[in-house]
Amino acid sequence: MKITSAEFIKSAVWPPQYPPATMPEIAFVGRSNVGKSSLINTLVGRKNLAKTSNTPGRTQLINFFTINEKISFVDLPGYGFAKVSRSVKKDWGDMIEAYLRERQSLCLVVFILDVRRDPSTDDLSLRDWLAHYRIPYVFILTKVDKLSNNQAMSRKKAIEKIIDSSTKNKLILFSAKTKKGKDDILEFLKNHLSLLSG
Repeated sequence: MKITSAEFIKSAVWPPQYPPATMPEIAFVGRSNVGKSSLINTLVGRKNLAKTSNTPGRTQLINFFTINEKISFVDLPGYGFAKVSRSVKKDWGDMIEAYLRERQSLCLVVFILDVRRDPSTDDLSLRDWLAHYRIPYVFILTKVDKLSNNQAMSRKKAIEKIIDSSTKNKLILFSAKTKKGKDDILEFLKNHLSLLSG
């Protein structure tokens, strides 16, 4: 898949504010500070289409982008260890859940994990939740440039064990810095979308 255009559509919090569901949507989810915005920016070849921040939890809205005028990328708020109040955390959880549960045009979740860290309880609950609602997902392990090739491969194996790769979900190693994995992800997205269009 070659991305030739990427435009921000709008930010939203709840379903009534979402843009019309006219194209297949690919949602990006992960803990705060896992490199979600950097992944989106690398895939679309733009420096700051998705806003990156050094402060975990800065993205507090659902951001919609149109890609090649044919599909939509959706940047969901990061969850986990952001320094925010409990009530805000609950709102975030509700916001993400409402989107995942109610969005008819959602066709894939890009589930982002930091290759250096074991999946958290939040990660595992989200995985169970996606499985429960039968929403297809692919795991992307980010920040692989921080490890040697051998370390990255052994971390990948360790994470596969924790998330139980019997779910047959693919794990792709990725680095925003070196662009490793970019082509693999775009290829995966292209194949997934072509299966949908039958």
